[in-house]
Amino acid sequence: MYKSADDPQIEKDMAELGSLFKAFADKYDTADKRYLHDEDELSRALTDFEKMSAKFDAKPLLYFHFLRDIEASNEEASAKTALFSNRIAKYDNMIAFFMVSLGTIPQDRQKQLISSVKLAHFKVFLSRVFSDAQHMLSIAEEKIMNLKSQPAYEMWISGNEKMLNMKSVPWKGKGIPLAEALNAVRQLSRAADRAKLAGAIAEALKTVAPLSEAEINAVVIDKKINDELRGFKKPYESTIRRYRNDPKVVERLVDTVTGDFHISHRFYKLKAKLLKLKQLGYQDRAAKIGKIKIEFPFTKSVSVFSDILMKLDPKLADIFKSYVSKGQIDAPPRIGKRGGAYCAGTYENPTFVLLNHTDDLHSFTTLAHEMGHAFHGELSRLQGPIYSDYSTALAETASTLFESIALDEIIERLPDKEKAIVLHDKINDDIATIFRQVACFNFEKEIHETVRTKGFMSKEELAELHNKHMKAYLGPVFKMKTDDGYYFVHWSHLRRFFYVYSYAYGMLVSKALLRRYRADRSFWRSIERFLSAGGKASPEEILLEIGIDVSKPGFFEEGLKEIEEDIVRLEKLTGKK
Repeated sequence: MYKSADDPQIEKDMAELGSLFKAFADKYDTADKRYLHDEDELSRALTDFEKMSAKFDAKPLLYFHFLRDIEASNEEASAKTALFSNRIAKYDNMIAFFMVSLGTIPQDRQKQLISSVKLAHFKVFLSRVFSDAQHMLSIAEEKIMNLKSQPAYEMWISGNEKMLNMKSVPWKGKGIPLAEALNAVRQLSRAADRAKLAGAIAEALKTVAPLSEAEINAVVIDKKINDELRGFKKPYESTIRRYRNDPKVVERLVDTVTGDFHISHRFYKLKAKLLKLKQLGYQDRAAKIGKIKIEFPFTKSVSVFSDILMKLDPKLADIFKSYVSKGQIDAPPRIGKRGGAYCAGTYENPTFVLLNHTDDLHSFTTLAHEMGHAFHGELSRLQGPIYSDYSTALAETASTLFESIALDEIIERLPDKEKAIVLHDKINDDIATIFRQVACFNFEKEIHETVRTKGFMSKEELAELHNKHMKAYLGPVFKMKTDDGYYFVHWSHLRRFFYVYSYAYGMLVSKALLRRYRADRSFWRSIERFLSAGGKASPEEILLEIGIDVSKPGFFEEGLKEIEEDIVRLEKLTGKK
């Protein structure tokens, strides 16, 4: 992106962005605002806005975000992130008038504009603006919201992440990065070792908990204020609207999965038998029941995944090859690097994939998962700037789709003795992606409801609530310890309010796509249409175009039944019931 943090091009790009926003404001933030009354003027204004929107995710700010994620101790990256975030907020304020002004167009006129042939390209965009207008504030208030987002939310989150990224955990005579320790627990074959490492992790998390307590309460109260000002009644309402999902579909998803927690209970009861344990500890939820001989160092993961993509679609293989050769994937774990994995990219900026690759099958499937996001982003650029940004719910559909395809390919290469091990791991991941994330949604919902009612939650109360909701999906075979509750400290998804439902939504939709693809390989063309659709319509509409109806009663049950069938298959393979 840049040669270094001191690259003079950084400031040039920031100045250019400021000039671009100012020029738009000078042209359209006028007393008469003719574009509100003249269709030709509106067409020109929307065209200019679309060109400018390609620059919304400022390259300099992204650069320092990425730099901070791989170097937690980089004080300059943290400082520049804060500095540029503030400047971007001021740039955003220059054009805040536009969306608010469009929202003031009378409803009768809105209907005419949405059906206008001249404005056909902007039909979906205008429909969303008019729909969102009911939750918009005045121009002055929107400017305040933009400016306060950094100190009221972003700086709290980054501060907590920085503390976590700098933590190491004592293990076998040396300190290992917290992110590596979290990944390592599942690899340990002895229950005593898992418990010991989990205890060390919990101790590290508890040292950050006082900060996390303040952070969680601050950002939740900030959200409460925002929701009240904008007229959102439920804590998760704004997220569902932002992701363009049908609220009824999402609520049915959560209710269906929560009502079927008995499926995950059945799996963990079987898992305890396979591990030869009467009870499981929280640290055992992702434990392996055995080891497969095949290992996945990063170079091998790249080679195997490339072969899979070549058979699936050579175009995707070329994209992946380009990412590897251009250094767009940061794979190894290290102290100071953010934990977990993500894929981040924008319309005009390069996409980057962050991993913490530990040479096991899970690391391989994580690579496939994150590249699913990358492929979705690359193909969606075909929709242009204002429609390339797809719903987060569909992002998780794309990622889990490629993860499942990659895992299926590996299972086919294994001897029968190892297939049971991988089938167990597959079910384990499905449970984590669907049941665990819905349990987290329920956990998060109760945090917001409690803070809104009570005003504050202590770290001890947050830990207790964590255990309550994790126990709900894990089932009676688990014995939770008080310190298990402190895993809320590093669970970054809690800070991306109600994002977690998209994992369950995405996985269950991807299962439906895979069922169709396995039955008819030509369905891949429909999957490509989905991957290229961006945000041109709602998730439900995009899926319906290729024959997937998520609003159909029983849709989510079909995917959950598939998991239950896998559990039955594992019971038979292992002779355990």
